[in-house]
Amino acid sequence: MKSPVNVVVTGACGNIAYAIVMMIAQGQMLGTDQPINLRLLDLPAFEAALEGVKMELVDGAYPLLREIVCTSDYATAFEQADIALLIGAKPRGPGMDRSDLLKANASIFAGQGQALDKHARRNVKVLVVGNPANTNAYIAARNAPSLSPSCFHAMTRLDHNRAVGQVATHLNVPCDRVKNIIIWGNHSNSMHPDLSHASVTHYPEPGMITPAVAALNDPKWISETFVNTVALRGGAIIKARGKSSAASAAQAAVHHVRDWVLGTPKGEWVAMSVPSDGSYGVPKDLVFSFPCRASNGVYEIVQGLRIDETTKAKIQVNIDELLKEKQEAGY
Repeated sequence: MKSPVNVVVTGACGNIAYAIVMMIAQGQMLGTDQPINLRLLDLPAFEAALEGVKMELVDGAYPLLREIVCTSDYATAFEQADIALLIGAKPRGPGMDRSDLLKANASIFAGQGQALDKHARRNVKVLVVGNPANTNAYIAARNAPSLSPSCFHAMTRLDHNRAVGQVATHLNVPCDRVKNIIIWGNHSNSMHPDLSHASVTHYPEPGMITPAVAALNDPKWISETFVNTVALRGGAIIKARGKSSAASAAQAAVHHVRDWVLGTPKGEWVAMSVPSDGSYGVPKDLVFSFPCRASNGVYEIVQGLRIDETTKAKIQVNIDELLKEKQEAGY
């Protein structure tokens, strides 16, 4: 039997966390043979609600769960953490502008970075889900100097999954046949979904692999409908259901960590927002979405992909946006 993995979930009373803890307990994130110690972190005001989440986990009789800790204390939550899902973040309130929001979240993620630096395992894997996710991940990493910046990712897998879903729906094929979509940049309306290297397997006939652009055969749909639908999907969901994405965001976080820990399929890549190493002209350490592969718990940015002038321009828009966010947050 494997030793339990310590998994921290912040904002544990929120809708995304409520969905994700059940997925983790089922083994969807780390495998059905991996025992889990869950650390549920939220504000002191949510102490009773945290206990309610714990009750549901206990009542679910999940065989993989070994321990469930509910706390509002960073030291207790992050002690010997192997994986940390930083979901909780301050939403924009009445009268707040974007700069106010960035500064408020900078304080939260600086504190969590410091706690991870002090208490977590040295090879901890941290996924920031709380928005603005890319900048929050950058700030957390900056406040954890004894940890490698590569420990800190932000989630653009939701954008990736949305892009896969749009292509699959348009072609009427299962989602697992759509491969190697790229999301460049920031988890914001500016991010750029790129189909230029994507493919569709078993299309139009079994055994065939067709470039996604050729399979779609509709440049206008790709450049307008597809790009805008993916970029604006979060707002469309809020308009439709009155709440932000929850289950799909939880699923995306599970997918991100699963691929990071267990590896991406051979020959495939996925979207991960990771600290830049200078690839594709992105300034070093900026947390930016790239096509990434992973194996044995280690990820790498896919190198040498040919990108057109439109994509280069979109990458620069995202660089500028993230540099501005970083400055507005005080970094």
